[in-house]
Amino acid sequence: MGREEKYTIEPGADLRGADLTDADLRGANLTSAYLQGAHLFGADLTSANLSGALLYGANLCGANLSGASLLHTNLKGANLQGANLSGATITHALLHGANLSGADLNGADLHGAFLSGANLGGANLGSANLGGANLSGAWLEGANLRDANLSGAWLGGATLSGANLGGANLTDAFMPDGETPDGVLDE
Repeated sequence: MGREEKYTIEPGADLRGADLTDADLRGANLTSAYLQGAHLFGADLTSANLSGALLYGANLCGANLSGASLLHTNLKGANLQGANLSGATITHALLHGANLSGADLNGADLHGAFLSGANLGGANLGSANLGGANLSGAWLEGANLRDANLSGAWLGGATLSGANLGGANLTDAFMPDGETPDGVLDE
C-alpha cells in the first residue's frame, strides 16, 4: 500500500528530493526552503516567494513561476525547460548551468543574475532586465531579447546566433571581441 507523503510548506521547509509534480503552490512562502533535487514538474508556483531557496538540480520543467520572487535563489543546474517565469523577480540568483530552453522570461527581472553556461536557447527574454547579469558561455541561440536591458551584462563566450536583439540596451555590455553579437539587432 502506498503512503501519501505530507510536507510542511513554510519558510525554511526541508523538501529535498520531494515529488511535487503538478502541485498547487500558488502564493506559497518557500523563503529559504531546501528543494535540492525536488521534482516540481508542471507545478503552479504563481506569485510564490522562493527567495533564498536552494533549488539546485531541481526539475521545474513546465512549471508556472509567473510573478514569483526568486531573489538570491540557487538554481544551479536546475531544469526549467519550458517554464513560465514571466514577470518573475530573479535578481542576483545563481542559474549556472541551468536549462531555461524555451522558457518564458518576458518582463522578468534578472538583474545581477549569474547565468554562466546556462541554456537559454529559444527562450523569450523580451523586455527582461539582464542589467549586470553574467551570461558568459550562455547559450542564447534563437532567443528573443527584443527590448531587453543588457546594460553592463557580461556576454563573453555567449552564443547569440539567431537571437533577436532588436531594441535591446547593450550599453556597457562586455563583449570580449568588441563587436555586436551576431543576433538580429533590428527587425
